[in-house]
Amino acid sequence: MTDAPGFTVEVDQNIHLPAGGTQVDAILTVTAGGGITGPAPASDVLEMIIVDCSTSMTGQKIRYARQATIAAIDALRDGVSFTVIAGTHFATQIYPPRPGTATADAATRAEAAAQVATLRADGGTAIGAWLTLAARTADAHPGSIRHAILLTDGQNGEEEDDFARGLDGALGRFTCDCRGVGTDWRVVELRRIASALLGTIDIVADPAHLAADFQAVMGAAMGKGVADVALRLWTPRGASVRFVKQVSPTVEDLTDRRSPSGALTGDYPLGAWGAESREYHVQVEVAPGAVGDEVLATRASLLRSGSDEVLGQGLVRAVWTDDAALSSRIARGVAHYTGQAELAEAIQEGVAAHQAGDRSTATARLGRAVALAAASGNDDTARLLEEVVEVIDAPSGTVRLRDEATEAGVMTLDTRSTKTVRVRGGEQGA
Repeated sequence: MTDAPGFTVEVDQNIHLPAGGTQVDAILTVTAGGGITGPAPASDVLEMIIVDCSTSMTGQKIRYARQATIAAIDALRDGVSFTVIAGTHFATQIYPPRPGTATADAATRAEAAAQVATLRADGGTAIGAWLTLAARTADAHPGSIRHAILLTDGQNGEEEDDFARGLDGALGRFTCDCRGVGTDWRVVELRRIASALLGTIDIVADPAHLAADFQAVMGAAMGKGVADVALRLWTPRGASVRFVKQVSPTVEDLTDRRSPSGALTGDYPLGAWGAESREYHVQVEVAPGAVGDEVLATRASLLRSGSDEVLGQGLVRAVWTDDAALSSRIARGVAHYTGQAELAEAIQEGVAAHQAGDRSTATARLGRAVALAAASGNDDTARLLEEVVEVIDAPSGTVRLRDEATEAGVMTLDTRSTKTVRVRGGEQGA
C-alpha cells in the first residue's frame, strides 16, 4: 500500500461545563491529506459488481443493468482486481469464469463485457447469498481497498436469519454502495446493507440512468487512496463514549460498531478514504468536576485498522466554570449537525407514516423536516420535500401532503434523507 497518509482532525466544541456537568459534545472534522495525493496502486484495489438478475429485472431493467455493468467495468483502472456476480436465489460469479478475480486490462474488460451481455433475468432474490460470495472473494485480498456495487430492483426473498448471516459475514470485509432501480425495492433493506458495510444508498428511478450512476460510483471508488481507516477514542477512567455519529456528508450512527482496542480505548471503522473530508459528532460522559478543573475528555486518533500507527489526532477537552454565559453556549457545529440528524429522523418517520396511511403523523413529521431543512440551508433536501408536501410556511413547518406525490418521489426523499450540508459560512465555534 501507499506510504502512511496524513489526516488532520479539527475539533469544534464548547469546552466549558457548569459545575457538576458531565456531557461533552464535539464535532471532529477529519480531512485526509498529506500522503493521499492520488489513488492507491491498482494492485491494491478489488472491485466487485453484484447485479440482480431475478425475474423482476425482465425487460428494460436487465438491458440497462447490462449497460451499467459494462460502463462500470470500462471505468476500472488497469491492474485493478475485479469480478462480476449475478444475483438470483443464489450467487453466481459470471466473470472471471474460474474462481477468484481477474486483473483489469483491455482484454479482460472486453471479455467481461461480452459475458455481461449474456445476462438474463430469471430466478429469485437472495441478497445474503450474494454478500456471502462477495465476502469470500474479498477475503482473498487482505489489505486491499475492497469495494462492491450492489444493484437490485426488488425485495429480498430469503429468510431473515439467512439474510442476517450473509450481512454479518460481510462486515469489515468490503464496503458496498447499494443502488435500487425502479420503485419495487425497500429502502430500509438497502439502507441496512449500506450502513453495515459503510457504503452509500441511492435510488435510480429510471433504469436509463443506471450507466451514468455506475460510472460515478466506480469513479469515486477508483479515487480511494487508503483502506480500512479506524477512529480510536481514548477516554480517561470514569468516562465513557455515549455515541459516535458520522454527520457529514451523510448521517451514520457508528456507536454500535465499537471494537475494544485497550482498557481505555475503542475503535470505530471509517472505511476507505481518498482526498476528502468527513465530520463526526462525538459525545462523551465524564466524571463531574469542580469549578476550575480541566480534563482531557477524549483523544481522537486516526489509524489503519489493525495497526497502532497514528495518522492524525485531535483532543476534546472539558473545563468546569461557574460562568453561565460560557457553559450554556452550544458550539455552532454541534448545533448544526444535531439539527441535521433530527432532519433525517423526521423524514424517515414521516415517510413511514405516509406509506402506512397515517396522514396526520406524516404531515407533522414532514413539516418538522421542512422547518429543519430551511433553518440549516439544506436546499437539496428542501427540494425533495417539496415533491411530497406543499410548503405553506417553511420556517414554521406548515405543510400539506401532496395527493399527487409519486412513489419515486417519496422513495427518493427517504433514500437521500441522511445527506447533510456543512455549517454555513465555513466558520465553526471555538
